[in-house]
Amino acid sequence: MANHQSALKRIRSNEAKRLRNKYQHKTTRNAVRDLRVAEDKKDAETKLTKVISMLDKLAKNNIIHKNKAANLKSKLTKHVAAL
Repeated sequence: MANHQSALKRIRSNEAKRLRNKYQHKTTRNAVRDLRVAEDKKDAETKLTKVISMLDKLAKNNIIHKNKAANLKSKLTKHVAAL
């Protein structure tokens, strides 16, 4: 167990960040899933802009790798264009 006040605070802050990252990542995965099952092109295009923004934020904060975000954005854009 941690012996210093700063180490105890670090444990608390790490847990808060872990939960926030987990929530953001799960929310983005659900949004990607919803976009993939969308049938209407107009609806999919509006969802696409939101999903791209979410992916960029995750990549910026190193929750996901920047190349993974780029690959997902590319595949989703092709999917929406094919609708």
